[in-house]
Amino acid sequence: MKSLLAATGLALALAFTHTPAQAQSRPTIPIIVKDTTSFYWQIVLAGARQAGKDLNVNVQELGAQSEADINGQIGILENAVSGKPAAVVISPTQFAALGPAITESAKQVKIIGIDSAADSKSFTSFLTTDNVQGGRAAADALAAAITQQYGAAEGDIALITSLPGVGSLDQRAKGFKEQLAAKYPKLKLIADRVADGQPTTGLNIMTDLITASPNLRGVFASNLIMAQGAGQAIAENDLGEKIKLIGFDNDERLVSFLNEGVIAALVVQDPYRMGYDGVKTALAASKGEPVPAEVDTGVNVITKANMNEKRSQELLNPKVN
Repeated sequence: MKSLLAATGLALALAFTHTPAQAQSRPTIPIIVKDTTSFYWQIVLAGARQAGKDLNVNVQELGAQSEADINGQIGILENAVSGKPAAVVISPTQFAALGPAITESAKQVKIIGIDSAADSKSFTSFLTTDNVQGGRAAADALAAAITQQYGAAEGDIALITSLPGVGSLDQRAKGFKEQLAAKYPKLKLIADRVADGQPTTGLNIMTDLITASPNLRGVFASNLIMAQGAGQAIAENDLGEKIKLIGFDNDERLVSFLNEGVIAALVVQDPYRMGYDGVKTALAASKGEPVPAEVDTGVNVITKANMNEKRSQELLNPKVN
């Protein structure tokens, strides 16, 4: 009996000692996004989650409740690094503020950047939309919509940016303005407004523009939240034909606006790929494998005319579960 109990105890001891080793063989990679409540970031996390399943990685989904919570994201990054993960994937909320934290963290672990840049040269790899090109695409889409409605790419237009100092948003604005100057000199940028990241602010800015600029023909709202607010203002005033709105990114509401003619076009990224390839790249980097310094994950312009095409539907209706 004693020998049986001893054997049983030995078996249990071996089981418990092997469990941590087996768990440890499955690498942990945190992915830190800007805003866990946003549909866009839910798509990013869905891609990361699938990569975790495919590659046998423990993916930790982390992030703030708002893109404006800069200090919150710094704290999340520091806590994640203290857990000694295999690597970290992060989308910085703010270019300047996150730079030092990323540089410091990279001394301990490989850091893979996605979506937005930071003031740091310590990223092992950076996967993002070419946001300058995204801004150019938005200018082309706006010019096309205004030409279709008014016969020429001319008239008053506006730009609405969600937050100051965000790398991706600054780059979109840069590309948009460069393309206007290069190709559409008769489109006059009469307002360049920067909000505070809140949907109601986007609504209020658009409402003010409608009141103050009766000749307004077009607007580029450079992220999902601002496009929601601007779209609501245009819908409430039944101005979809008069004012051509170009949004960036998509969710169910923006797709509905597109279908109804409230929005003329959406410049759509591939956030699912960003999340999936972010984790895949982080895993490779953690193993010492060579990874590209930069990866462009691409943009697509979707209008009511092409929204039912296969590729458009893949981007507009991704699986997030």
